[in-house]
Amino acid sequence: MSEVRNKVDFIQLLGPDMSIKILTHLDDPCDLIRVSSVSSSWHRFVIEHGLCKQLCLKMFPEISGVAHIIELDNIIEPLSNTLGSYVSWESHKRNHRVYAFLASGLSPMRKNCISKAISASSTDNYPEESILHTLEPGDRTEYRASYWSSKGESDPSVPETLVYELASKLCLVTEIYVHPFQAYFQHGFPIYSAKAVRFRMGHSKHPMELESPVDNMAANHVLGNNQFIWTYTSPEFPMLQENRLQKFKLPEPVLCIGGVLLVELLGRVQKQEMDELFYICISHVQVMGRLLFPEFDVKIHHRSGKCTLKYCPQTDCYMSSPTSSPRSNSSNPSRLRTITSSIMQRGVRRWEQFLLGALLGTGPVVVDNEDQ
Repeated sequence: MSEVRNKVDFIQLLGPDMSIKILTHLDDPCDLIRVSSVSSSWHRFVIEHGLCKQLCLKMFPEISGVAHIIELDNIIEPLSNTLGSYVSWESHKRNHRVYAFLASGLSPMRKNCISKAISASSTDNYPEESILHTLEPGDRTEYRASYWSSKGESDPSVPETLVYELASKLCLVTEIYVHPFQAYFQHGFPIYSAKAVRFRMGHSKHPMELESPVDNMAANHVLGNNQFIWTYTSPEFPMLQENRLQKFKLPEPVLCIGGVLLVELLGRVQKQEMDELFYICISHVQVMGRLLFPEFDVKIHHRSGKCTLKYCPQTDCYMSSPTSSPRSNSSNPSRLRTITSSIMQRGVRRWEQFLLGALLGTGPVVVDNEDQ
C-alpha cells in the first residue's frame, strides 16, 4: 500500500506552470508523444498547452513564419464548421497533430529541395540546352557547357519560366538560388541573365503528369503553367548580370504544399551578336529548405492547397511476405515472432514508430479528426 500512496501525478502536484517548464526541456518529439500517452489527463495537458508547437518552434524557428497557415488559414487538417467549445478542443488537437507531424517529419538539415525538372516555357536547342542541365551545379560537364537557354526574342520584355518538382509534397522553403550563364565561348563573354526573378509555389492539377521527367520538347507544351495551381507568389527580386549563384531570400519561410516551384525570369538584358536577339540562359537553380522524411506525406483535397497529413512507416518488419502461403506457418515465423524479432533488432526506434503511429495514424490512410 505504501508504494501505491507514493505514486503521485507530478503535473497535479507541481501545477501547470512548473510542469510546462519541465516538459519544455524535452528536445525529441517522440519523448513528448510518450508523455501524451501516459494517461488521458497528460494527453489533454500536452494538447491544451501547445507543447508540440513549442517544441516544433524550438527545433525549427522558421516555422513561426507559417504558423498562421496552420492555425488561422485552416489549410492543414481543415476543421469542419462546428460551434461551441468542441471546436476549440478540436482546434487544439489539430494543431497538436500538425506540429507533432512537422517536428517528427521535417529533416533537421536544410538542403536543396529540387527533385526533377518539369518544363521550360521555351528551349533554343533541345536537348543540348535543356532545363535538365540546371539541376547540376556549375556551367560545365566534362568538356561541354551545361545550361538552359530560352529562344531568342526581339522584345526584351518577353518573360520565361522554369518549372521544377520538389523532393516532397511539403517543403519549408527559405531561399532560392539562381545562377545566370556566362557564354565563355562567345566574344566578350556575355552573361545572359534576366532583369528580375519571381517565384511561385503550388501543386499540379493532375499529379500523374509529374511522374516522368522532361524527355522531349513536347513536354514544354503539355506541362504548361495552366496545369498548376499556385498558392504562393513571391515579390520580384532584381537579378544582377553576374556570373555567380545569386541568393534570393524569401521575406518569410514558405510552406510549399504540393511540391511544385515556378521560376519566373522577367525581362532580358543580353543580346546575342550573331542574330541580334535577346536570350536568357541559366546554368543552375537551387531551392534551400527542409524536406519531409520519406515516411511522411500530405494529401491535397482542394485547389487552395488544403490538405491532410499522412504517416506511412515502413511495415516490412512486422508484415508477413505477400508471397507466403497461409498454410506454410510451420516454415515461416509467426507474426508475433516477427514483431518480437524486429523489436529486439531495432530497439527503441520501433517503439517510437508505434507511438508516432498512434498519434499520426499509421498506414496509407489520411489522418482524421478522431480523438487520439
